[in-house]
Amino acid sequence: MRELAKKLLRGARERRTELVGLVLGLASLDAPSGAGAAALAPAADYVARELETLGGRLTRTPGRQGDMLELALGPATGQSVLVLGHYDTVWPAGTAAARPPRLDDNGTIRGPGVFDMRGGIAAAITALRLIAGSRLPLRTTLLLTPDEETGSTTSRKRIVELALGARWALVLEPPLPGGALKTARSGWSVYRLEAEGRATHAGLEPERGVSAIDEICTAVLAAGRLASPERGTTVNPGVIGGGVAANVVAARAHAVLDVRARSAHEQERVDRGIRALRPVRAQARLVVRRVHVRPAMERTAEIAAAFAHARAAAALLGIELSDGWAGGTSDANLFAAQGVAVLDGLGPEGGGAHGEDEHVLVDSLVERAALLGLLLLRPLP
Repeated sequence: MRELAKKLLRGARERRTELVGLVLGLASLDAPSGAGAAALAPAADYVARELETLGGRLTRTPGRQGDMLELALGPATGQSVLVLGHYDTVWPAGTAAARPPRLDDNGTIRGPGVFDMRGGIAAAITALRLIAGSRLPLRTTLLLTPDEETGSTTSRKRIVELALGARWALVLEPPLPGGALKTARSGWSVYRLEAEGRATHAGLEPERGVSAIDEICTAVLAAGRLASPERGTTVNPGVIGGGVAANVVAARAHAVLDVRARSAHEQERVDRGIRALRPVRAQARLVVRRVHVRPAMERTAEIAAAFAHARAAAALLGIELSDGWAGGTSDANLFAAQGVAVLDGLGPEGGGAHGEDEHVLVDSLVERAALLGLLLLRPLP
């Protein structure tokens, strides 16, 4: 295994220029999540062409948010491994042209989507090129989805199908600072609250009105009291609105709440509390809907074993690998609770996710390609 690690690292270093070119090429095409299949088609075409060079069987499944790209490699039967990523980004159409990706003199690639997650996709494709001709020990599926940034609404079913049948899953999301893998993630729930009251003139007959704005504010404050910062549980009213004019008692108002929790128990506690909200004003109405949920990804025994295996593999490449918790979510959250051994954060080091300073480090890009190749050839026992 030590000799294999040296060979993979040497091969990744030799492909450094190719790796950089792949990231720059991927990041030069917009893939605005939620903008529809046509907006993502150029990026999907580019990625599909790269995947076709790897051999295997490529399946392209159309969807309203874009095509799912699924590449099958290795044995036709037996245990499997899922390599999971997404090619959509948070950036709107036109961003790549306005702020084209570039390589700095200090070995840093900058540009929209390079960290989340063009770098991870490039590392995975290069890893598969490095091991071309080698016999993959497990059925291997590389799945790249078009809608992770908006909640994986069209790809969720397929992700879970592949993950629940896999020996382990390797997720190409960006790592924590210093390259640490993400072995735990907060759960994420989003709620929409809608209040109805009764409109009337705010000056002539205010007593006849029932303010939906007052009602929604009361509900938001009550939901906020469910937060428990010491347990890592937050409730954020990210959107609130209502009413039509300053001199009218508002008949309608709404709010959207973002909930983060580190454990399934906490996520369920807050869910019960928010669903139990009731109007406090006579003749007011309050409707609560959960519009999105990803379960908490807790550091299970399976995840701990997968990390220990990856840390040992990384050591053979001269990489000191650590792990930690992330407040954001990924598709890994969808199946970790089902007992799947998952490694998240296998993309290259960098920073600035979803920001204009987004970047990846080329040295780490090379190392991650070698590490992914080693994990595919020497999987979790």
